[in-house]
Amino acid sequence: MNAFQLATIFIVTFCCANSLFAQSEVKPGAAPDASVLNEKQWEQLDASVERGLAWLATQQQADGSFKTYRLGQPAVTSFCVMAFLSQGESPSNGKYQKQLAKAIDFIADQQKPNGLIATIVPDRNPNLRRPNANLASEIPVTAVYNHAVSSLALCEAYGECSPEQSKKLAPVINKAIAATIEMQQWGGKQANEIGGWRYLDKRHPEDSDLSITGRQLMFLRSAKNAGFDVPEKSIDAAVRFVESCFNEELGVHHYVLKYPKSCTRAMAGAGILALVHAGKNNTKEAIASGEWILKHDFSDYNNDKPTYKLNWLRDRYHYGIILCTQAMYQLGGKYWKQFFPPLVKTLLANQREDGSWPPDNMDEVFGSCFSTSLCVLSLSVPNQILPIFQR
Repeated sequence: MNAFQLATIFIVTFCCANSLFAQSEVKPGAAPDASVLNEKQWEQLDASVERGLAWLATQQQADGSFKTYRLGQPAVTSFCVMAFLSQGESPSNGKYQKQLAKAIDFIADQQKPNGLIATIVPDRNPNLRRPNANLASEIPVTAVYNHAVSSLALCEAYGECSPEQSKKLAPVINKAIAATIEMQQWGGKQANEIGGWRYLDKRHPEDSDLSITGRQLMFLRSAKNAGFDVPEKSIDAAVRFVESCFNEELGVHHYVLKYPKSCTRAMAGAGILALVHAGKNNTKEAIASGEWILKHDFSDYNNDKPTYKLNWLRDRYHYGIILCTQAMYQLGGKYWKQFFPPLVKTLLANQREDGSWPPDNMDEVFGSCFSTSLCVLSLSVPNQILPIFQR
């Protein structure tokens, strides 16, 4: 079944009914229409994705991981796994089953005794947060992203694995949930930062940020969908923080509260998705961020210019496209119709001959497996195969 056929089938949404995430009645926008692309364009998209997956398959290492800088593991491998899953590939059957099963084992094997799923963290102390003040040199800021993205991938793969592999993953996912909840409850935050997540070090003990919070919420939503126990109070607290990250003046969500103009396309998408995953996808804040995204599109490939003159905050292109594509699909209606066709045109025009996509300047260190997997994931959102993508 190709993308054109898949895009005409809309899986019944279960995230708004009988779920801890469905906190109120929600009336989503019009369902995304497959007619946003014609049949030839869908065929071109299919061919592009197939080339992307074929290239990714050549990048897998002997241990099951996909090539990247070690600080990006196992998140980059997790994005690659989800790229294959989003096209209907499975670790229990299909063309790439052996590669996927091995990659999933690699991700799970990166979990530390404290529950954190990250390749590079201090192993000599079992605590998530060490009590000394030298954490900046010991725990990379990528660790919490590795944890959230990798935990999400394991939850998305859980139902597709063999019974033996699923049995192995269950305790890994439960420990990952416990670690995520523990990190959320750390003290030292200002009152309006409570409920969010931040880095594992103590450089910003009072901060929470929308980027990490959005990723952790996505993981918890996926875990709930997969049948794992997720405490409602953690979701409620996180949603309150997300709601506080909306800048009324600019009409868009922003990164951290202390910098109210820290607005990027990625954070606009993250804000929408966080609300959607809480059953609030028709709020004025979500709609406003959708309008903002339409005014700041992705037609300039690999554009990662600083936003609102905050030179330290650059808009990571590929990180932005996956969050915004998911977000605009959830909003539906004109948001999907105006957003997706230009993105497809840009991505197909910038795909390399070998099937990969070049990374943007900010994330060049993580390599083309990172950028290619996110491009494939973005083009695969209409398939509605990954539960976390479903509307």
